[in-house]
Amino acid sequence: MTTTAIKTLLIANRGEIALRIMRTAQASGIHCVAVYSEADSTAPFVLQADTAICIGPAAATESYLKVDAILQAARDTRADAIHPGYGFLSENTTLASQCEAEGILFVGPPADAIASMGSKSAAKALIDKAGVPLVPGYHGDEQTAERFRTEAEKTGFPLLIKASAGGGGKGMRVVRDMSELDDAIAGAQREAQSSFGDAHLLMERYLETPRHVEVQVLFDTQGNGRYLFDRDCSVQRRHQKIIEEAPAPGIPDNVRKAMGEAAVRCGEAIGYVGAGTVEFLYESSGEFFFMEMNTRLQVEHPVTEMITGLDLVDWQLKVAEGQALPWAQEDLRCRGHAMEARVYAEDPDNDFLPVTGTLHHLREPSGLANVRVDSGVAEGQEITPWYDPMLAKVIAWGEDRDKARQQLLAALADYNVMGVTLNIDFVSRVLKHPAFAGADLTTHFIEQYESELGESPFSVQEKLALSWLAWQQSTRAMVDDTDSPWAHSDSFRLGGPAQQRCEIRLAGEDHSFQYQLTGNMQAILTFAAEGKTEEVNLSWVSHEVGSSLTVRLGSKRVRLALAEHGEKLGVFADACHWIALVNHPEEQGDDAASDGKLAAPMHGRVTAVSCAAGDTVKAGASLVVMEAMKMEHALKAPADGRIIAVHCGVDDSVSSGQILVEFEAGDES
Repeated sequence: MTTTAIKTLLIANRGEIALRIMRTAQASGIHCVAVYSEADSTAPFVLQADTAICIGPAAATESYLKVDAILQAARDTRADAIHPGYGFLSENTTLASQCEAEGILFVGPPADAIASMGSKSAAKALIDKAGVPLVPGYHGDEQTAERFRTEAEKTGFPLLIKASAGGGGKGMRVVRDMSELDDAIAGAQREAQSSFGDAHLLMERYLETPRHVEVQVLFDTQGNGRYLFDRDCSVQRRHQKIIEEAPAPGIPDNVRKAMGEAAVRCGEAIGYVGAGTVEFLYESSGEFFFMEMNTRLQVEHPVTEMITGLDLVDWQLKVAEGQALPWAQEDLRCRGHAMEARVYAEDPDNDFLPVTGTLHHLREPSGLANVRVDSGVAEGQEITPWYDPMLAKVIAWGEDRDKARQQLLAALADYNVMGVTLNIDFVSRVLKHPAFAGADLTTHFIEQYESELGESPFSVQEKLALSWLAWQQSTRAMVDDTDSPWAHSDSFRLGGPAQQRCEIRLAGEDHSFQYQLTGNMQAILTFAAEGKTEEVNLSWVSHEVGSSLTVRLGSKRVRLALAEHGEKLGVFADACHWIALVNHPEEQGDDAASDGKLAAPMHGRVTAVSCAAGDTVKAGASLVVMEAMKMEHALKAPADGRIIAVHCGVDDSVSSGQILVEFEAGDES
């Protein structure tokens, strides 16, 4: 068969998948064209492209979903191929057919193959003929209440009713007995009509504890199909995956083989071309049932690449050019295990709702063995509400599942962002959970362990201790130097008290505590509340200034890193992240009384002055009040005495160490 080399590739997508496609295409010498919205004008994928064309405003309906605008960009740049990525127009029959009509290669299946899988009912009829197992149920055209009742009796309860034309949980109901059926059907039909313009429903047996297992397939234009093994994508929130792994754990070899062969039959039934994914529901009994086929590249394709050594985007391009698959099924091998975590800008503590903001600080994992990061963002970039909140994917490989899991945990601990809330801490909790570590997986995993997954690994006092240590690192006081005052066991302020006071604001609440250095890279923090005191012991190994610390916090070993933006301190403890505001008022020791000079203990603003030259004051009287880090600190008289001079006024900005009050000690009574 004649092949056509792709010279110019237009990528009809954005973010990390656009960059990922470019990485492969540009390495093959292909000229890459990016299309972008006005909101993405400075995004990394736009800067990486050889040519970039703006196709409209921020709204996807006015840019990334406009077939005409994308085709015009292809004409203008003389692109001979379009890669749709995933999402947006990746499963759009209009784009696929228009490309064919204009002689542009569509890097994906033909339009009729996409259409075959567009309707769940029609797809299941095709798949049934191909001998692929289906969940028992009813997928017919007769939509009367009487017919549904008859089919429900045949299938048995519980049942799942869902819209034929859509997904995302719309038009979906679980029915546990016949008395609920009529109301559930009526409600699902209304919701399906409202969401998809099609009230057609299908009904299936409801599987209580299934796993989501999918098979990667690849077909060439000569009709050859291969399966590239399977993936488990059971851990989901709001019907969206957050952790994927390959191969799916705990599946018997004979079942794995049968599932792969069934996936190939699905592709053969619709004349598939390119990379696709067949999704199954898998029961612990070893039964599996067809769910749907995604006629595009999947978000989670990197885990398959890690275990097979194949570049799926490269093979998409080769297949589009007309090249044949060079291997027989038995030539393909699965090596080791891979896991992927999706990095979302979302708040797990607020029902996983998307969040926006600016990436004031971004440090992604680098230099870790067998770790790959597919990212679409850069430091300083604004995360807007216009698009999907997934920013990146972190993928790790290991010789076995647990080594891959541990490597992914290490990589997530090295993913530091300040300015936008991410799901990294939550994902790490999932990875550490005993049920996940033991591969006890279901699609209800997060709901099942919700209370346990919501618990922070650090108490408030531990967060305060780590925030204090991060602050000390930020001041560049922590250096591994025996001549450093940090190497001594008492206060480094000569003449000062052994204990120092620190104030930290976390999550809008102010906290105060005392700390004392007890040896080389060791400290004790003392917290007092309700008449009780509690101590937290810290020790650490300090690396180069600005790098991470290895901290022993009680019985815990913690990797600690930091970032600063204005007055905010970003604290990264393993995969946890929080913002701290630190106020460190230096105590005025005996030297302040003797030399008569009271200095600002920190940078800040004067909010009140309670003395004037000539005033007599008692020890402990508040003389000047300062605000720093949105917290107040009072500068107090160190002894009874008289005010000689005041060198500040309200609203003055003062520097740390600046003399504010001159004072003469003595009993003036």
